Amino acid sequence: MKMPILSYGHSLLRQMCADVQPDHPGLERFINDLWETMQHANGCGLAAPQAGKALRIFVADSLSTFNSLDGRSREYYFHPGDGGIKETFINARIIRRFGRSWGDEEGCLSIPGIAETVQRPWSVTIAYLDRQLSPRRQTFHGMTARIIQHEYDHVDGILFLDHLDALTRKILAGKLKKIVKGQVKTKYRMIFP
Repeated sequence: MKMPILSYGHSLLRQMCADVQPDHPGLERFINDLWETMQHANGCGLAAPQAGKALRIFVADSLSTFNSLDGRSREYYFHPGDGGIKETFINARIIRRFGRSWGDEEGCLSIPGIAETVQRPWSVTIAYLDRQLSPRRQTFHGMTARIIQHEYDHVDGILFLDHLDALTRKILAGKLKKIVKGQVKTKYRMIFP
């Protein structure tokens, strides 16, 4: 089921999310709904708080990005041997961020119409439960690591805007007010504060 996405300004987007218990009711259905909602909105990731639940769950899809790029762009955005992922992350904890810092444009389904350059480390090691609730610990790089870090921020109540300098945030203030007021058009349903 396609769920509405909470917009910038909604208080839930600023909450630290709770760990998910293995017997959480409707967990499998909610994960399916996250994937369906993200794909419908043409996103590359979506976190539970964006869908109205303060849970430490997010989905990340760098495979679609990889498949859409030409060879040269793949070399720039992806680590050698990395063909992208489609993965569910439950109760994730970042163990380590490392490698060169690199800037790339990020947007967010909760903040439509705004994209800005964000600096993030090239690599991240993360421990999490996958969709089958099996424990994993993996290191990801490049675009995959960027998507994971962006979505991980969401379950900690952080938005990509928080990584921008004060001047850029001030310049964006008018656009952000329009989002809060619901004065944006998207092809997906949104809930405004």
